[in-house]
Amino acid sequence: MKKTSHSHHSTLNELNITPLLDLVFVLLVIFIITTPQLMNNLEINLPSGKPPPNNPNQPKINQISVTDNGQITLNGELVTAAQLKARLTQIQAGDPELAVVVKGADGVDYQHMVNVLDVLQQLNIQKVGLATTAP
Repeated sequence: MKKTSHSHHSTLNELNITPLLDLVFVLLVIFIITTPQLMNNLEINLPSGKPPPNNPNQPKINQISVTDNGQITLNGELVTAAQLKARLTQIQAGDPELAVVVKGADGVDYQHMVNVLDVLQQLNIQKVGLATTAP
């Protein structure tokens, strides 16, 4: 009868997977580090620095200013709140997409600005901008 040693066969049955696990972890770390850099595809349209072209079909923007003492001007013309409403109604009849920019003086009482904005809301004027200046 032939005798076989158990020590010779036992080494073939056991595989050492430690180097394989090390390789897998290294590859995992490499993929974790490089994946966010590959996914950074943010598209940005930078301004050209050229002035915008003059568009003849560009709508006229009406300027409303409120002075420190509450006087209201529409396109440089002094008006009261009632006259402002009447004038804007006339302008809105000719231009349903009426655009307005409201500018208040530095020391204007807040209530005067609210009165002007209330007139714009009553007339259902949707395109309203507030003019500001940088400090």
